[in-house]
Amino acid sequence: MRTEHNNRTFKTKLFHKWAAKENISDQDLIVAMQEISKGLIDANLGGSVIKKRVGMPGKGKSGSYRTLIAFRKGRHVFFMYGFAKNQRDNVNAKELYALKRLAKEFLSLNETQIVQALNKGELFEVKANE
Repeated sequence: MRTEHNNRTFKTKLFHKWAAKENISDQDLIVAMQEISKGLIDANLGGSVIKKRVGMPGKGKSGSYRTLIAFRKGRHVFFMYGFAKNQRDNVNAKELYALKRLAKEFLSLNETQIVQALNKGELFEVKANE
């Protein structure tokens, strides 16, 4: 998905598998990205990691999913990790540290590296109507 700044949105392989299992569509992620572009985030966890709620299919955002996203204005966006609110409250300090390192890595990828990661199945692009 491209936002108004021509940025693209991606999912990690882990996030892609989790989202498919939980029935979270790319359209759900696009809605989340539209909200983020309006400044609607749930938490800025530092290190270019933000938390954003995504509604459960048929249930909306109450009791929803939490997603952790590598985000920096003007850059591509990467959905890295997700969990159901009823399964856990948050990530621990060690997990957050790892996610911040991962965010830094993702946000530094150039176009060639992104294409390679897509071809290897390490990243998946979020696309409308899928």
